[in-house]
Amino acid sequence: MRRRISIFCSFLTAVAVLTSCSGTATTPTNGGSNNAAPASKELKLAFVTNNASDYWTIARKGVEKADGELADVKVEFKLPGEGTAAEQKRIIDDLTSTGVQGIAISPVDPDNQTQLINDTAKKTLVITQDSDAPSSDRALYIGTDNVAAGRQAGELVKEALPNGGKIMVFVGKSDARNAAERYQGLKQALEGSKVEIIDIRTDDTDRARAKTNAADTLVKYPDIAGMVGLWSYNGPAIYNAVKEGGKLDSVKIVCFDEEDETLAGVKEGGIFATVVQQPYEFGYQSVILMSKILKGDKSVIPANKQINVPTLVVKKDTVEEFTKKINGLRGR
Repeated sequence: MRRRISIFCSFLTAVAVLTSCSGTATTPTNGGSNNAAPASKELKLAFVTNNASDYWTIARKGVEKADGELADVKVEFKLPGEGTAAEQKRIIDDLTSTGVQGIAISPVDPDNQTQLINDTAKKTLVITQDSDAPSSDRALYIGTDNVAAGRQAGELVKEALPNGGKIMVFVGKSDARNAAERYQGLKQALEGSKVEIIDIRTDDTDRARAKTNAADTLVKYPDIAGMVGLWSYNGPAIYNAVKEGGKLDSVKIVCFDEEDETLAGVKEGGIFATVVQQPYEFGYQSVILMSKILKGDKSVIPANKQINVPTLVVKKDTVEEFTKKINGLRGR
């Protein structure tokens, strides 16, 4: 665990060094827009999530940290309660109408939101975080390599089920890019193994429905051996359904992110493992990099326009130390 935490801390240190470097002032281009901000003016930025999950609490801390460090920046943090593309559009339209100069968005439905992002990029700087829209005119993406994270989850499933078995996968929206890529990576890791994916169940970011999906699976497939949750709230939903169904001993759970109930489930042994991202970095780097780009420094944009933040695996033997670290980020 010490080695994992050391790597984690070294990564954060490297990020701090990277983001503290200043580049040569030039005029940034983002989808045809010209958004270089006068040095004397306060920058108005926004960070838009894809739902109202507790997962975003840590990202908010990163946003607030960057906002506090930059005296000439003001950031709005937006949580779409419904978690729909239509709601995100309303938020984006409101932000652009008030003159926001930079928006970091986690698109709910990237393929169908590409035009929205392109239109917005003509008016303001747009970057994606957490969920990417690579075919759009976004300036860059900050977040997880979700295919790699999915493979990581798949390896954990094989470890939890050495003799194989049937599993069900759960997520809010299967067409969200991060969900599709995690599912892709999961399937890649399980190819040639004795683990069989029965299907994927969606819940439209409805926690009650997420739990019902898991409970229904236990009834319909009494021989189910494992369940995988791809979004943060899926972990608690699955765990509570399996616990109430009295099958924690027979159903292995692998999930994503670090919601309190997920970490508690890992500590109790009911959840085999969770793959955790670093949403704090999504928030922090989004604000820092938008500020730099708007001030004319395009050197912070990688050639591939992607900044991948590594994931970590949390299991029973590492959960206590991880919980202490994450609670520190949450300000607890």
